[in-house]
Amino acid sequence: MKKIIIGIFLVLTLILFSRDNTSNNTSKALEVNSFKEEKRGLFFSYIELEKYVKDSNFSKMKKNIDNVISNVKKMNFNLLVLQVRSASDAIYESDIFPWSSSISQEEGVKSIDVLAYFLQVAHKEGIDVYAWINPYRVRTNDDVSSISEKNPAYKYIGTDTLYVGGGIYYNPSKKEVVDLIVEGVREIVDNYEVDGVIFDDYFYPNNEIDIKDYENYLLTNENISKTEYNLMIVSNMVEKVHEVCKGKNVLFGVSPEGNINNNYEKNFADVKLWLKSDLYIDFIMPQIYYGFFNETQSFPKVLEEWSNLIENKNIKMLVALAFYKVGKFDEYAKSGGNEWLNNDNIIMKEIISSRNIKQYEGFCLFRYGFLFDESLYSNTSLQEINNMQKILK
Repeated sequence: MKKIIIGIFLVLTLILFSRDNTSNNTSKALEVNSFKEEKRGLFFSYIELEKYVKDSNFSKMKKNIDNVISNVKKMNFNLLVLQVRSASDAIYESDIFPWSSSISQEEGVKSIDVLAYFLQVAHKEGIDVYAWINPYRVRTNDDVSSISEKNPAYKYIGTDTLYVGGGIYYNPSKKEVVDLIVEGVREIVDNYEVDGVIFDDYFYPNNEIDIKDYENYLLTNENISKTEYNLMIVSNMVEKVHEVCKGKNVLFGVSPEGNINNNYEKNFADVKLWLKSDLYIDFIMPQIYYGFFNETQSFPKVLEEWSNLIENKNIKMLVALAFYKVGKFDEYAKSGGNEWLNNDNIIMKEIISSRNIKQYEGFCLFRYGFLFDESLYSNTSLQEINNMQKILK
């Protein structure tokens, strides 16, 4: 009986220990050499480009990029997910898209080749660069007049190839749009030594953008639902892009919304298909922007759901994490809304949890500014960074 009581006590102690000391002891247990090679990424968006890179003085722009890479290196990150095309534009020398206003004084005005210089400096420091592309978006607003004549979207103004409503988007169903996206990626992988290409979660802006194309499809093809049609359209485009990247030995992946159902009901990204095939992606980076106590989408639950979707063992998984939520109230978490306010080790714990899933390759934080701009800091940002650094040695 005494042995049984001791055994029960030990089990209870272990349970309590693992529950109360995750931030300290689990992190030490997982600090092994294999994780030193994990991909540790930061998203660097057009917002960061405008704030930390853009300058009328080209020499100053290069110094700004030097500083970005220095910051990334000092914090022991080894991957920068750089938004090279956010709105049918380019931060690189392109024969297809105009110079982006995020690095230039206005769209189409020549700038330095920001992508080329990022690659030069990052690779010198052993940091990979993934070219982050928003494939369909032309504008975040409805201002058609802001589209320059140098933009390939200009010739589609007033046609059903361009959708205006809550932003301006290319119609995914149009062949000329697919060709534009594919050739845009081809131009990058042909001319730049990027380590990967990644699409984000913006696909269909709504379900009505190509209703006429769907109706025309049904005239000569099998009878499928509008949802099935949308999923097929996006997957066909993704497959073509993957083929182009594979031809240059460049990794291709997608960073879809963390809520798996939304990918099917809103964005029309067939992630289940992609994760069981060799045809579509090399890696997946779901945006699991939830805390541990999110009432409807808890981080552990969603992490496991994504891990279980990966049927193709060749596909790696990186986890996108929400550093932008640090120290803030999470309005969509219901009863877990105060979690990010009351804790300063959530990102650290999420990295530790992610390291235990199958196919794990790394993580990526959204986004750079929230780690390096003090004006964006919350009351817990510095401590969250310090705790995270403990497991990134």
